Amino acid sequence: MTSFSRTDPSILGRWWWTLDRSALLVLTLLFAVGAILTVAASPGAAERIGLEPFHFVRHQFVFMAPAMLIMLAVSLLSPRGVRRLATLVFAAGLALVVATHFAGVEIKGASRWLSLAGFTFQPSEFVKPCFAVVAAWMFAEYRESENFPGRAIASVLLLIVVALLLMQPDFGMAVTVTAVWFVQFFLAGLSLWWVGLAAVLTLGAVTAAYSIFPHVANRIDLFIDPSSGDSYQVSTSLKAFQQGGLLGRGPGEGIVKGYLPDAHTDFIFAVAAEEFGMLAALAIVGLFFFIVLRGLTRVVREADLFVLLAVAGLLTQFGLQALINMGVTVQLLPAKGMTLPFVSYGGSSLVASALGMGMVLALTRSGYRDKSSAK
Repeated sequence: MTSFSRTDPSILGRWWWTLDRSALLVLTLLFAVGAILTVAASPGAAERIGLEPFHFVRHQFVFMAPAMLIMLAVSLLSPRGVRRLATLVFAAGLALVVATHFAGVEIKGASRWLSLAGFTFQPSEFVKPCFAVVAAWMFAEYRESENFPGRAIASVLLLIVVALLLMQPDFGMAVTVTAVWFVQFFLAGLSLWWVGLAAVLTLGAVTAAYSIFPHVANRIDLFIDPSSGDSYQVSTSLKAFQQGGLLGRGPGEGIVKGYLPDAHTDFIFAVAAEEFGMLAALAIVGLFFFIVLRGLTRVVREADLFVLLAVAGLLTQFGLQALINMGVTVQLLPAKGMTLPFVSYGGSSLVASALGMGMVLALTRSGYRDKSSAK
């Protein structure tokens, strides 16, 4: 690709010279980190439940190449193409989320997955990034013409998505989607009065969730007082950080993956810290920080409101999900079953993260953007 000249008029030539290649490199590094940690953490988890050691590794690797291709293919799109793709996937994802309430696979008391051809997938993972783009579109259209009910449409879509997520139940994802919507609403011109009202409503929603959903109450209680219940996973995760020290025990030498139930998914960050050390864990944090900061600096002066809101929403979602996962691992946040993007085991999470970051790469391309197609 580096053989393309700056005057190359081909689609790939223009893509290469307008793409944020630094962000693409860091995202590729995250793919590599995910592959390494999947090999490190998954065999122990598979053996513990009676599966062949490399069962999870093979499943994850099946999705890695398609996920990378999806990210690259989506990054070729114009802003209009991103909107169209997001709208189609959002509509299909909502329909499939509804289907989980009738034909879903129940895991740990939640019906968030559908089964197809021997694989299970989580439709709500694909709703998240696409909702951020659709909401950005609605907010931008409202600013373009106040006669267009963009804010109302975005608000109704939020209520539909949150209601469907709470019915699964998936309180953490509902909070993430709401946070993304709020950030976009704020950037689109939300008044301070609405900020105060949103803060009150958020506090009320958390209080209601604490009262209605026993698993939410249990996790908050455990966070406040770890001795009030079973805090085995978080306590074990903290021990992994202590055992790893600065440089780690060495690749394959970690022991936490042998008895930590979610070592290959929600607590894979603990496996990284134990085997590769605190420096490696901080490096992973740095990769996520770079992607979020890099993307925001690329659009901070963006004139197209849709592009600004969509990128801000996608990066808020990406960074918040990573922050929640790593925060839970070190007991800075209440326990929540949320994957670490590109790193944790899970085909749905991997492909959905690739889709979202492909959209970010497409919308942050510089110098070449079909402005007429963005309208």
